[in-house]
Order: sequence, then C-alpha cells, then structure tokens
Amino acid sequence: MQVTELSAEGLKRSFSVVVPAADIEATRDKRLAALGRDLRMPGFRPGKVPMSVVKKRYGTAVTGEVLEEQVQSATRELLTGRGLRPALQPKVELAGDFADGQDLSFNIEMELLPEIPMPDFSGIEIERPRAEPSDEEVQKALDGLASRNAKLEDVTEERPAEKGDTVVADFVGRLVEGEGDEAVVGEAFPGGTAQDMPIDVGGEGFIPGFTEGLEGIRVGETRKVRVSFPEGYGSAELAGKPAEFEITAKALKKRSAAPADDEFAKSLGLESAEKLRDELRASIQREYDQLTRLRVKRSLLDQLADRADFPVPEGMVEAEFGQIWGRVEEDRKAGRLDADDAGKDEETLRAEYRKIAERRIRLGLLLSEIGRTNNIQVAQDELAQAMRTEASRYPGQERQVFEFFQKNPQALENLRAPIFEEKVVDFMLELAKVTDTTVSASDLQAA
Repeated sequence: MQVTELSAEGLKRSFSVVVPAADIEATRDKRLAALGRDLRMPGFRPGKVPMSVVKKRYGTAVTGEVLEEQVQSATRELLTGRGLRPALQPKVELAGDFADGQDLSFNIEMELLPEIPMPDFSGIEIERPRAEPSDEEVQKALDGLASRNAKLEDVTEERPAEKGDTVVADFVGRLVEGEGDEAVVGEAFPGGTAQDMPIDVGGEGFIPGFTEGLEGIRVGETRKVRVSFPEGYGSAELAGKPAEFEITAKALKKRSAAPADDEFAKSLGLESAEKLRDELRASIQREYDQLTRLRVKRSLLDQLADRADFPVPEGMVEAEFGQIWGRVEEDRKAGRLDADDAGKDEETLRAEYRKIAERRIRLGLLLSEIGRTNNIQVAQDELAQAMRTEASRYPGQERQVFEFFQKNPQALENLRAPIFEEKVVDFMLELAKVTDTTVSASDLQAA
C-alpha cells in the first residue's frame, strides 16, 4: 500500500492511497477458490466447478466485496500506522473508475481530534451552595399533599361557584369571526366539546380566561365565555383565534382535604405523620441537592471553558450547530422563541448559536480526554442500572426496551454518555478547591 499526504491544514488531513493490483487479485482469487470448493452446479461434481465458470458467475460480486474490504483495511492501517484520531468518519472517494488488473486508487479526507492540554484542576475554585428545607417548607409540602389527595364533595347549599370550587359542566366551543357587533359565532370546532367535565374555577390547564369565566355560575345555568387561544397554541388552526364557549353547569363541588394525621400517612403507606414529614423533608432535600449539583457543575464547566484553548473540528461544530438550529427554527415556527431571541435577526442568532455549538464541542472533547487520560470507565452494572431505570418508564414493555438497547449501540451510548460525564465531573471536583456555603432555599432556586 502506498500512502501520500496531499494536504495538512489545521486539523484537516488529506491522503492519496494506492493498493497494488496484485494484492487485489490475490485476495479475489483466494476468495473465488474458497467459493468454488463449496459450489454445487448442475453438470459438475461438488468442488469441481472450473475457475473460469466461478469467475464468470461470481467474479463481479466478489471483486466488489474485495474492493470494499481493501478500502476499509487500508484506512484502518493508515490511521493506526500514523497514530491518527479522526473526529468524524473519514470521507473516502475513489480516484476514477476501477478496472480489472489496475491498482486501486482512492483519497481519504478527515478532520483529526486536536491535542488537548490537561487543565490544572487544583487551580479551579468552586463555591458549593447548600440549603436545607425549613419546617415551614415541609409543612407547605404536607399541606399541598393533603390538598392533592382531597376528596370532591357536593356543595349542598345553593350558591354561586367560587374560586377554588369545582364545576361539573358540559361545554361546546365555537370559533368567532369578526369583532364587536359584527362578530359571528361559527360551528363547533373539533376537540372543543365535552360532557360532565370537572373544571376548577380559576384553575390552570385550560385556555386563559376559561376557568375564570365560571366564577359566579350556578348549577343549571348556561353561560357563554369569550376567550382567545394563545399564539403558541398546539393546534395551528386555533392558535391566536377568538372563540366562544357555551358552558352549562350541572353540579358544584368543593374539595375537602383530610387532616395530615397518622391516618392520612397510613393511607399513603407510611407508619405515621412524623414518618411522612421525614419523607417530605428528604424529598425536598434531594431537590435542593440536585440544584446544588447543577450550580457546581455549571461553575466547573464555565471555568473549564475559560481555560480550554484548542481548535475544534469544524465538522463536529457544524453537526452540533445543525441540531441546535433545527430546534430554534421549530420554536420560531411555533412561536416559542425565548424573549431574548425574539427580537434578533437570523444572522445574529446564527452567530450566537454557533458559538454555543463550538463551546459544547470543546467542553465535550475536553471531558472525554480527561476521562480517557485518567481511565474513567462506565461499569457494566452502571449501564445496566441505567437501562433498568429507562425500562421502568414503560411498564409492561421492559423486555422490548432492553432488546432495543441491545440492538441499537447508539441508543446505548446515549445512556452511557451522561454517566461518563458525571463521573468525570466527580473526578475533577475531587481535585478542585471546593468551599461549602450555606444559603437560603430562595437564593439557591433563584440562581
């Protein structure tokens, strides 16, 4: 095999590779001979089919297989022999059409992974904010739990609905064309009709203004409520359009929360109200610890990004930017752009998100290199636990989930990558200077 370096610019490399015709013919003839030994054809004894017949029938197919294998083998030999680490799959292109008896010539283009210097972890200083739930927060969580488990009871007195009540109602929604006295109410639209629907007066989950319009309604009363669908509503046919709902109240109910006592705790599978409080306190603490982890990790990555000074492969940046920009365009079409982005032109947005893509790639390469250099591995039991966690999200389909990961290496890699990243972060935090500080829950959440 003859290799000639054609160009070397930054991380980009280009090579010309020539595989001698003799090597190709020897491999092909060996493959055809092995095929002929097992070949059975009418008019010939097993294994006695003439080579000329074998070549005529199978020569083209075998030659194609041999050429593909030669390209793959030569590419591997080039990478291994020169110690090259491509960032993405090398691009291979034949140098003209291949003819029988000629050398195989092709070009290989690639981008290499950069040389990544290791940062001085001891020079990284991080403040780790910690918060603990107060008794008031635990009580608020307990009250909320009791409220969510409250039972709906009929309102026996005859009175109008109040905020916090639940109205059981039938309703029909119709789009409205025009404004004021010229407004025309059209036909009912799909999905805008319901019967015996429980609606919390002033509650969430409906179009803005819908539940508020039920305040003061009485059982047996029919009321028309005018609303407008939000601009970013899920259905493009309804987004931003005015509608009128004709609502008939059929029953009025109110929530009756059970006292948060031992009996309530037992109904949730715990021994006592005190045990319930302990569980709630631990749950809130886990939430705070997760916020602390996010704060610490963000600070660590920001400092790493400031210290990381090496080129990144353009192909990786382009691929990452393509994914990011695709989501931005989806959000733009759906009217979900962030307020900071909504007033910017496309050129500005593209430039800003390309910088984000470059930062992500640079940090990803740095974390990967730190893990590789320090032999940080994801154990098989850790990967198995991640698969079990993912499978638990699909009750009754656990077996199919496991089979999916076994058959899809990329999906398995998507489980492995975040575990690897967290282990690398833990490794760096062990070497960095981390100072614990106590903060209030509001300060922790605000950041």
